[in-house]
Amino acid sequence: MTVYFIGAGPGDPDLITLKAKALIEKCPVCLFAGSLVPEAVVACAPIDAIVKDSAVMTLDETHADIKKAHKNGQDVARVHSGDPSLYGAIAEQIRRLKADNIPYKIIPGVPAYAAMAAEMGQELTIPEIAQSIVLTRMSMQSTSMPENETLNNFGRTGATLAIHLAVRNMREIERQLIPHYGEECPVVVGYRVGWPDQLIIRGTLSNIRKKIRKEKITRTALIMVGPALALSHDFVDSALYDPSIPHVLRPVVGVDLIEDHNT
Repeated sequence: MTVYFIGAGPGDPDLITLKAKALIEKCPVCLFAGSLVPEAVVACAPIDAIVKDSAVMTLDETHADIKKAHKNGQDVARVHSGDPSLYGAIAEQIRRLKADNIPYKIIPGVPAYAAMAAEMGQELTIPEIAQSIVLTRMSMQSTSMPENETLNNFGRTGATLAIHLAVRNMREIERQLIPHYGEECPVVVGYRVGWPDQLIIRGTLSNIRKKIRKEKITRTALIMVGPALALSHDFVDSALYDPSIPHVLRPVVGVDLIEDHNT
């Protein structure tokens, strides 16, 4: 018996991985986070499977169901939105599984920031502009943030920021980031990315709050900030395809490629 923490992706059933789908199809018990995972994702569960929406359950209740399945020798598909490793709240579930010696595995899913970048039609890491992505959130009414993990600190890097769980706090985002990125820095807000009613809203740090207020967006949104999000094509090519630079998988004729055989 194994508990599978399955990443369902951002919401589009077509974005679930083949491995995830195969596990949902065979597990006799399925607990899915219905607040962010559409029923269509778990519709492939066995016809006689126990399928429950965990959105209305407490942590103790879901663990009780898992212990019951363990006693009966039944595999469990524990389906979470996005990728379980990012804000999936699986750490406390894993702690309980370990305490009860219940085996588990994590099946990755498409994270929201990757799905949003695809809908934007953009790369998030642009040569000489931004080569780092910071995945973060704001505390608001949820779990508090570590002291040094502030937007002000992350903003000093100039990296592309993917800010979760913060769409109601746009004024504070502006306050902390404008000193580092400037008022005209591109901002993109993705609302319910991967769902039929998704919205992709573009703006700047100076006007994005007005735009999302107009759309009445108050939850289920991801905010991206950074110069790499500009629609301009004014950037240098990466060195990846530079014919003059040797590559371990694509050597340049006449150039000796030195490899580190100690790695």
